[in-house]
Amino acid sequence: MTPDELKAALGSGLLSFPTTAFKSDLSFDEDGYRAHIDWLDGFGASALFAPGGTGELFSLTPAEAARVTRAAKQSSRNTPILGGAAYGTALAIEMAKAAKEAGADGILLLPPYLMFCEQEGLVAHVKAICNAVSIGVVVYNRDNIVLSAESLMRLCEQCPNLIGFKDGHGEVDRVIEITTRLGDRLTYIGGMPTHELYATAYFAAGVTTYSSAVFNFVPELAQTFYSALKAGRKDVTDRILKEFFFPLTELRNRRKGYAVSIIKAGVNARGGSAGPVRPPLVNLTTDETDQLKRLIDIATALSGRESA
Repeated sequence: MTPDELKAALGSGLLSFPTTAFKSDLSFDEDGYRAHIDWLDGFGASALFAPGGTGELFSLTPAEAARVTRAAKQSSRNTPILGGAAYGTALAIEMAKAAKEAGADGILLLPPYLMFCEQEGLVAHVKAICNAVSIGVVVYNRDNIVLSAESLMRLCEQCPNLIGFKDGHGEVDRVIEITTRLGDRLTYIGGMPTHELYATAYFAAGVTTYSSAVFNFVPELAQTFYSALKAGRKDVTDRILKEFFFPLTELRNRRKGYAVSIIKAGVNARGGSAGPVRPPLVNLTTDETDQLKRLIDIATALSGRESA
């Protein structure tokens, strides 16, 4: 897939980032992971980030990350796969090259490790990863890689394979400036935690697609919400927000790291084999898992009602 083809695919519909399945001993459960990718493949995501933040990239070794990417690519029938790269520049280059060798159609460049840096350093970092591979690169704008419009303009001039900007920082005024000044040079992707809460505001800012974490375990509802959002069906999106996403977010916010843990618990509750999270994350309690199961029942009912 060429960078331009990937850019078009990313902008054509809903995106997601699969959880990485682990066994009880916390080793990679490749069979469980492949089964999950195969299941997700039937629900029409335009691309999958594997592994990404919800895929616990931060807990994987570089070799594991490449193995996950390869498994995702081999298990997906039609869906483009973007491998993850992160940490310092040298390691991110190695991860990007390994993802390409594993069959990735593109790279999601996650934030570097620990340090907050000046814009010129961030530009050099992103440029180095883009120069290291020929496939398309999407930069994840959050935490310690928050780029200005000027920096993105410089990168777009120098890096033809920089094809996407995913925002998880939440400064909508910055996003509006970027989308206005760069126009259709990039595909713009919403990447806030539980992005459905922010989707309406981001649509107004020119960000018309996003990655959905709940697609992992209620893909039917994720697509129902996205379709209603595109169609301007505020009655539908409001109902789904009130009955599912607001309670889900309240449960997610109980403990740090639950943005990932709750998604894995949801996959397990739907009969998947996501397994536990790796430390330093913690798993949901039994009571919290029961509450999540009730929300899944609500999601299933909502999806059936709004799709009828």
